[in-house]
Amino acid sequence: MTARPEAPDHVHDFVGVGLGPFNLGLACLTEPIAGLDGVFLESKPDFEWHAGMFLDGAHLQTPFMSDLVTLADPTSPYSFLNYLKEKGRLYSFYIRENFYPLRVEYDDYCRWAANKLSCVRFGTTVTEVTYEDEVYVVRTRTGALHRARHLVLGTGTAPHLPDACKDLDGDFIHTSRYAHHKAELQRKRSITLVGSGQSAAEIYHDLLSEIDVHGYRLNWVTRSPRFFPLEYTKLTLEMTSPEYIDYFHALPEDTRYRLAGRQKGLFKGIDGDLINEIFDLLYRKNLGGPVPTRLLTNSALRSARHENGTYVLGLRQQEQGKDYELTTEGLVLATGYHYTEPAFLAPLRDRLHYDSRGNFDIGRNYAIDVTGRGVFLQNAGVHAHSITSPDLGMGAYRNACIIRELLGSEYYPVEKSIAFQEFAV
Repeated sequence: MTARPEAPDHVHDFVGVGLGPFNLGLACLTEPIAGLDGVFLESKPDFEWHAGMFLDGAHLQTPFMSDLVTLADPTSPYSFLNYLKEKGRLYSFYIRENFYPLRVEYDDYCRWAANKLSCVRFGTTVTEVTYEDEVYVVRTRTGALHRARHLVLGTGTAPHLPDACKDLDGDFIHTSRYAHHKAELQRKRSITLVGSGQSAAEIYHDLLSEIDVHGYRLNWVTRSPRFFPLEYTKLTLEMTSPEYIDYFHALPEDTRYRLAGRQKGLFKGIDGDLINEIFDLLYRKNLGGPVPTRLLTNSALRSARHENGTYVLGLRQQEQGKDYELTTEGLVLATGYHYTEPAFLAPLRDRLHYDSRGNFDIGRNYAIDVTGRGVFLQNAGVHAHSITSPDLGMGAYRNACIIRELLGSEYYPVEKSIAFQEFAV
């Protein structure tokens, strides 16, 4: 949709910086609100969500109701079901009888929604944000200015590299670029995958499926003691609830960080069906003789060097306390993502709240500024809001809360109690 022209001195109610699924959901939910004026700035030329992991059959780990809008507004024209209807695939999805959209399908859905919005500005890189005359002034690379009373940060997370690989040479890749480099990777005589979680499992399954076609050796190394499944039982899912956010956010800071470290299996585990598929694939492949693949658990990556087209990985078997080396031509890091505070926020540091560890001190209402309702943060808040922070299903809830703060009144009903269990005394 064509963007509306903007007067130089115009002051928006808010500016959203970054356009991942969470800020895109906010854009969809604010678009029909006549009394709320916002604009969203995204540096990329178009919407893109984990394009490097578009593997055949890969799907979300949350059901279709965790789309951009439904859990805040089931009647929204930006729902996943309306997307299917417009694409002529609603009955096919119904007959499929699978609640989990394909990853490539979800990306296409987000593109479909973004192209309908008038408040999105792609190809717009934010370089600096200042606070002047009681408004936030957002400067872009082209010199354009956008003024607003509030900010909503949705810049997302960046691929994380372990310390051993920070200065590593060669052509190793992070899982975020796997699909783009798969063909080149499969021309190597050996491939090692380091890490755990859903992305690692999907790539291992993908490479194992074609191991006899290309003839490489395949290793999967993880420091975890086993390949943990995603815990997806219904009472555990109640931890993605307003009540649990209330409980978790009110805990002492040290307790929250300790719990956050223990709860990774609740949102970073592997789909149980995929674990079983990997075992079954290994079983079938081994019927004709041993397959050149190794699964190495309890093995932490301590060092890495690149010599003459080969990586030498220094590993430590943590339970045995023994060091060993593994050589490989291809290296894929499934080491997750990490939030880094955007450099453009530097002029605002005296207006933002930080905790004792230097991370944003995020309010229960998702605000991070000294006023408690001026700057809001999407995602990047596991230490404050637990597993609900990265959960797609809680995105619409968080956006309903942020919209309530922006308006000063409740536009989309915000649930306060949905769980059967009690988390606090």
